[in-house]
Amino acid sequence: MNKFYEIIRSAGLNRGPQRWLGGVCGGIAAKFNLDVSWVRIGFLLLCLLPGPAFVLYAAAWLVLPDAKTAKIPLQSFLDKRASS
Repeated sequence: MNKFYEIIRSAGLNRGPQRWLGGVCGGIAAKFNLDVSWVRIGFLLLCLLPGPAFVLYAAAWLVLPDAKTAKIPLQSFLDKRASS
């Protein structure tokens, strides 16, 4: 599982500092040098279409590392669960 986390970290996509909810849109905007407002609008439009937009956002929030600490929420959760 550590190999998976290293691949995610090496992709260069982090949850960004411009956060409203989880920072996923801010991270995508920072990675591709876009205005975060356009990414958020794109996500909202994607939510209007039938499909798993919220599930994808939640999965991205769990897997993408934080820009400041490089911690992955899913890894932290699984590590705490394994140690107890």
